[in-house]
Amino acid sequence: MTEAIRAVDLVKRYGPVTALAGISFSVARGEVFGLLGPNGAGKTTTIKILTGLTPPTSGQAYVAGFDVVKQTREVKRRVGWVSSEVILDDDLTAWENLELQARLQGVRNWRERARELLNYFGLLEHANRPVGGFSTGMRKRLEIATALLHSPEVLFLDEPTIGLDVNARAMLWDLIKTVNREFGVTILLTTHYMEEAEALCRRIAIIDLGKIIAVGTPDELKASVGGEIVELDVDKPLDLARLKAIPEVVDVAVADGKVRITVRRADEAIPAIVKALDFSAVRALRVERPSLDAVFMKLTGRRIEEAHVDYRKLYIMVQRARR
Repeated sequence: MTEAIRAVDLVKRYGPVTALAGISFSVARGEVFGLLGPNGAGKTTTIKILTGLTPPTSGQAYVAGFDVVKQTREVKRRVGWVSSEVILDDDLTAWENLELQARLQGVRNWRERARELLNYFGLLEHANRPVGGFSTGMRKRLEIATALLHSPEVLFLDEPTIGLDVNARAMLWDLIKTVNREFGVTILLTTHYMEEAEALCRRIAIIDLGKIIAVGTPDELKASVGGEIVELDVDKPLDLARLKAIPEVVDVAVADGKVRITVRRADEAIPAIVKALDFSAVRALRVERPSLDAVFMKLTGRRIEEAHVDYRKLYIMVQRARR
């Protein structure tokens, strides 16, 4: 089996709220694959299903060749998970955190492996220090070392750089690439950072409102935009028919007081756009080159930072409305 992960029509409902609405995708062995989407899109729910922490409402999923529902124990032996939340005990030393992980995973003869990982991640000299005194970068390195202790085939990284500064994020990007290359581990990474997905992932699935809306390499996804974007902030409606009649214009979309015009080449289209419109209604003009942000905008009509859904609050609202 060449696939490390295969998900088929996964659905997950929490009461009346649908967190996943039938998603399907596959990840090749040795690949770094990204799930890109806003908070609340269903990324963490997907990871919880694939790691056997929660069952799907319907659908199937296989990790390292094992069914996540029927063969949960086998799946858990073969996966590692670095959560966006704290997974280390600050009161324990680095060595003690690794020992705790070994006991939880049932790893025998773990000490040599732990020493190798601490040395690899530059933490061996800090092995007996309480983790509470570690820098953010040291903590992240230890988290990944902990996840690799039992030699997993698949590593899940759930929003691994959230809250990190620019330098720590760059360090972790390099580390993820190195771990994938030198340990040969398949990585599924979730993120809402466009540049992170593009920098790390060979292929990306864009997920929004519990649905996968596009899958491809970064270049394939950006090419799907069909050109460059000229965005106008406007005070009043424009004559869209005149815009659509311009030869260089591919598509025109309107949302939230903005007119987004997809053009083949912005430098050739802008003079014609200026000539066709009453620019007294235009507050600002911006040009976007093909980007993953443009892809998300084209597919959803929203920017990724505007697309946050808090499913916990939504569920509470539904429950209150039923009373």
